[in-house]
Formats: sequence, C-alpha cells, structure tokens
Amino acid sequence: MSFEFTRPDPFPPVIKNLIIINALVYVAQLVLDNQYQFTQLLALYPIDTPDFKPYQIATHMFAHSPQMIFHILFNMLTLWMFGRILENHWGGKRFLLFYLISGVGAAACHLLVQHLRFDAAMMNELYQAYLDDDQATLNALASQAGFLSPAVGASGAIMGVMAAFAYTFPNTELFIMFIPFPVKAKWAVIGLACIDLFGGVASVGGDNIAHFAHLGGALTGFLLVLYWNKTNRQSLY
Repeated sequence: MSFEFTRPDPFPPVIKNLIIINALVYVAQLVLDNQYQFTQLLALYPIDTPDFKPYQIATHMFAHSPQMIFHILFNMLTLWMFGRILENHWGGKRFLLFYLISGVGAAACHLLVQHLRFDAAMMNELYQAYLDDDQATLNALASQAGFLSPAVGASGAIMGVMAAFAYTFPNTELFIMFIPFPVKAKWAVIGLACIDLFGGVASVGGDNIAHFAHLGGALTGFLLVLYWNKTNRQSLY
C-alpha cells in the first residue's frame, strides 16, 4: 500500500471564482448604481413589500454595500480563510452546494423575521418618504425600521462556512483581533452567534447588520454539515 501526500490548494477553484464574482459585481455596482440603481436590483427586500422578487434570494449573496469597501474585503477574506480549508477537505462541488444552501438559509431566516416584525403602517410611511425623497422622515424612521431595509452581502453564507469549520475542526485555535490569546474555533463561532442573537433581539438604532441572516446561515450550515456527517460512513473530521 502506498500513500501520496497532496498539498492543500491555497486558492482552490470554487473559492477563487466566488471571490472573482463578488469583486466583479462590486465593480459593477460602483459603475452602474448612479444610472441604473444596480444595487437595488440585487438587494433582498422584505417579502411584504412590492420590491421583493424571488431572484433576490440568490443575487443578494453576491452584492455588497458600495459605500463600505470593508464590507466586501472582510467577507472575502473570511471566505478565503475558512472556505479554502473546507473546499480542500470536501471538494469543490460539495463546498459550492454547501455555500449556496447556507446563503439561501440565511435569506429565509432574514425574510421570516422581517415578516414577523412587519409593521405595514410604518413601512408604507417609510416607502412613501423614499419615493418623495423626504430625507427628514427617512432619518426619523430609520432607527425604528432599520430591520426592514434591503439586505446585501455574503455574510450569511460565510457564517454557514464558519459554523461548518467550527464543527469539522472544533479545536483549531484562532487568533481574533483585540483578544490577546487564541480561541478555539467552536467557542469563537458560538461567541459570534451570541453577539448576532443579542444584536437581532435588541434592535439597536443605527445598527445596519442583518443579524438574523447571520444566524440563519450559521444554523443552516451547522445542520447541513451535521446531516452529512451522520449519513456518510466516512467522518468529516
């Protein structure tokens, strides 16, 4: 019996292509937004509003805030850090399927919470203020209805990737900014989930993070990798 060592690919193809697609979409947003409102076409709107379209469940995963370059930079860096390890471990097809399912799960959770919290009167007032370009009313309602804003970003799918990494390699030590000691992956992801749960429940004014999309992505990713691990004879560890 012979054993052959295969060096892990530092930039596997699915990760590489996901990053390229996100970067190209970001450039298109910067170029086309002023004339065509490109970001608004891709963003995920609340299901109770007339702007919601089913295709947005997919497109919002590849768009990011044009005003915040760190949004896409942080997401792509995190995707590369954790996703490349999972892709090397699972293979490209399984990783891509996992990533897309996690993103859809994140969108479903986000839309469900928005629907449960939906205030028709407030939303109509907010929508009319948007049509009238009434900035004063928009600002007054923003802190109350921030969770009803359209969502963009790969964060939900990436949280699924992080949850899968923490399940598959739970004791891997991570160095996190501002924490002077290493933290095991399982505790780091649980900590992030707790922060998102608090942020989602507290609904702090001015918070423009889709916390329940993060939680939905993490939960979907965890359940999917748990299912795969239970149904495959070969363990994912």
